Amino acid sequence: MATFYPLLTQLHLLTVFITITLFILRFYWQRSGSPMQAKRWVRILPHINDTLLLVSGAVLVSITHYYPFSPQGSWLTEKLFGVIIYIVLGFVALGRRPKSDRVRWIAFSVALVAFCLIIALATRKLPLLGIV
Repeated sequence: MATFYPLLTQLHLLTVFITITLFILRFYWQRSGSPMQAKRWVRILPHINDTLLLVSGAVLVSITHYYPFSPQGSWLTEKLFGVIIYIVLGFVALGRRPKSDRVRWIAFSVALVAFCLIIALATRKLPLLGIV
């Protein structure tokens, strides 16, 4: 399984790139009232990509043995909390329920900050808060 590590890492990074690209595009299309947001592939592709992202992350955890909620995986614990925050903010920013433009923009901006923190945690593999 370890022989697949480089390929799996590249898949994980590709799905991360696709996730943030689609998030920014979907927010732009929503704010501009673009008909692109109604396209079927725009509604389906993010779910397929995020499933691949989750599965590749889970397999990487099993290969590396960095487990969340463990001393050696404290950075991963923080990363998971960051991902949850990013997802919730994404729902607020892109959700169908009526929200003010200000709330959507704040959620979008903070989601991008959370995304940057997730990237920092993943690349450094050092906890930011020191939580175990």
